[in-house]
Amino acid sequence: MYKKINLPSFLLFFLILSSNSYAEEYKNEKLHVDIIMEADHILTMNSSNTILKNSAIAIDGGLILDIDNIKNINAKYQTDNRISGKHKIALPGLINGHSHAAMTLLRGIADDRSLIDWLNNYIFPLEQQFVNADFVRIGTELACWEMIRGGTTTFVDMYFYPDVISKVVTKCGLRGLISSTISDNQTPNAQNAEDAINGGEEYINRWAQKTPTITPILGPHAIYSLNLAQLKETRRIAALTDTPISIHLSESEYELQYSKQTYGMTSIEALDSIDFFNGRTIAAHVVWPTKKEIAILAERNVGVIHNPTSNMKLASGIAPIADMLDAGILIGLGTDGAASNNDLDMWEEMRLAALLQKVTQMNPEVLPATTVLRMATTNGANIIGLGEKIGKLEIGMDADIIQVAFDDVHHQPNYDIPSHLVYVTDEQDVVTVIVNGKLLMHEGQFFTLDTKKISEEVAAMATKIANSIK
Repeated sequence: MYKKINLPSFLLFFLILSSNSYAEEYKNEKLHVDIIMEADHILTMNSSNTILKNSAIAIDGGLILDIDNIKNINAKYQTDNRISGKHKIALPGLINGHSHAAMTLLRGIADDRSLIDWLNNYIFPLEQQFVNADFVRIGTELACWEMIRGGTTTFVDMYFYPDVISKVVTKCGLRGLISSTISDNQTPNAQNAEDAINGGEEYINRWAQKTPTITPILGPHAIYSLNLAQLKETRRIAALTDTPISIHLSESEYELQYSKQTYGMTSIEALDSIDFFNGRTIAAHVVWPTKKEIAILAERNVGVIHNPTSNMKLASGIAPIADMLDAGILIGLGTDGAASNNDLDMWEEMRLAALLQKVTQMNPEVLPATTVLRMATTNGANIIGLGEKIGKLEIGMDADIIQVAFDDVHHQPNYDIPSHLVYVTDEQDVVTVIVNGKLLMHEGQFFTLDTKKISEEVAAMATKIANSIK
């Protein structure tokens, strides 16, 4: 039996007061989070296109924990890593839906030539001579540097040595859908299509579920570099491994002529005839679709990646983006490789996408700024199958966020934020990049890349390439 203790009244009062004070202090204790990013404006890119003023984002464990006005965020959370938002706009990281990252090392190597001449007489021979694991590593590091600098947080890549690319992307902190390139031509890491398909399946098995920022996929090059049987087998492996496919599609008049002469059908009709689109398909370019083919793409839920700069530079044509949007096709944006662009600037792609459609449709109301921003963010995320994780800023989403400075001369005055982002902003305005909750760049400082070493290795490789073509 416990003995009853009689406490003096003053001591009892002190204990009650102390207990209440502790409870109040505990109640008011702020939750510690990894990062708090403030912003004068936050473009959420949600279904309502909500823009928040004087707000902040609490980031913890790689996720967006909260979005609220700055006062409320500061009342609820504390952090050792606060990012100022004065004269800054926060928005989802940009999604580059089609690239060949390592081809940064071939930037400007064979400009002002047609697609097939450029490929067959310059790019393919140089790749046979120089592309190895080291080339891919250096070129991909350079591309990651450039993409982080410009606010791209996710990219879809198609090139050789996918394991090397995946390691580089993991180290630099970006998010990537990395494809194992499949072609019936001899390539730097495969003898033929069968070899490439087998290698692609093995790569997927090695990297599936390995890291949250890498999605291994298959990248059949095109209908003119693979036959229909090989393309059908590629789709079978994709279905078996639950893997998306990225492919060049309806890119040039040459491709259309080849497909008609070989199969008696256009390339999209030929692929549909083998049920190639029965599965997630990321179709790059799609410059020459007929009305019938647009209907096929819409019905099969094929996502289209528009590459305006590359299409213009190679004179491939102007994709009918407005018509495809009207048909209900999801459109994203991509840069293509730096050898045919010649940069990886997604802001340039947004601007050109909007302007090209306005002039070809002779309608200034086509592709307004908000639509183009969605192409570079939410649409891109949905096309690649990550729409539940990235592409918009909402509580519970992965923290892939960028900050754009709005105090430089070309942003003054500012009446319409989405309009300024599309028609004014360029990659030099990006000041902060966060991917999966990890800070990759802030105010010109890179935290996951040794840019000096990359520059030195790029220069050495470029010297070798330049000497070979003299």
